[in-house]
Amino acid sequence: MSKKQDVRIDRIVFKYVVIVIGCVFYAIGFQFFLYPNNITSGGVVGTAMIINQLTGLPVGVLTIVMNVPLFLVAWRHFGLDFMIGSLVGMGLSSVLVDVFAEFGIVLTNDAMLAAVIGGVIKGVGLGMIYYVGGTTGGIDIVVKIMRRHLASVNFGTIMLALDTIVITAYAMVLGRYESAMYSLIAMYVVTKVVDLVLYGIDNACICYIISDRNEDITDEIVNGALHRGVTLLDGKGAYSGAHRDVLMCVIKRQQIGQLKRLVKSHDEKAFFIVTNAKNVFGNGFENISEVR
Repeated sequence: MSKKQDVRIDRIVFKYVVIVIGCVFYAIGFQFFLYPNNITSGGVVGTAMIINQLTGLPVGVLTIVMNVPLFLVAWRHFGLDFMIGSLVGMGLSSVLVDVFAEFGIVLTNDAMLAAVIGGVIKGVGLGMIYYVGGTTGGIDIVVKIMRRHLASVNFGTIMLALDTIVITAYAMVLGRYESAMYSLIAMYVVTKVVDLVLYGIDNACICYIISDRNEDITDEIVNGALHRGVTLLDGKGAYSGAHRDVLMCVIKRQQIGQLKRLVKSHDEKAFFIVTNAKNVFGNGFENISEVR
């Protein structure tokens, strides 16, 4: 077997191990925290919970049935590999939800605590599944399709918007407005944790500096204590029409104060912009070759 085949097998094994672990977290957060406190999950599972409350049919079984047409769409748009990974995620998470239901474990009866802790645990599980390219079916597939046209919007943000629709229906159909409010809190926590797992903590910033002392500032950033790279962008003032170099550099969040003092020491009238950066790869940051 070639080295290339070994690497491929390792990646496949890693992917499905992560999906399995993610499904366990997902089911624990849902069945031990959210469901016992009538906190709906939104999406297809939330719809299944509404039907469950009205008919008594198992949530896991309903989730699988409603996912069939969505997986046909997923196969067409994303191919067989994605569909298999998502089938494993959806099937295993649904089975674990029903299996864990037999344990009768309720870890808290405090709805707020359940929304926060359950949301964190479920968010970790979902984030792990999304990280390796899988889904748990349902609304996840819809979000993945929508992101093709809304690439600049985070996965979790789109998911929160769609889940809010289901949670609103949950409140109106069952008249559980307080539960719906807790559900919104839980879904907010879930989406934030999902984004945290997928995109990481905002531990880096992009800084733009416009100054009359560009050379001095650049020299101190590159060769001084910060020891960061600087890129010169060609800028033009819309009002003055004058061409100005714009300094752009990426720094660690803890270096912001140091850079502010550096710029101030050279030019108190400098224009200084700081924005958050997600997933910075390269020298001094994360190594892209280690990304799976």
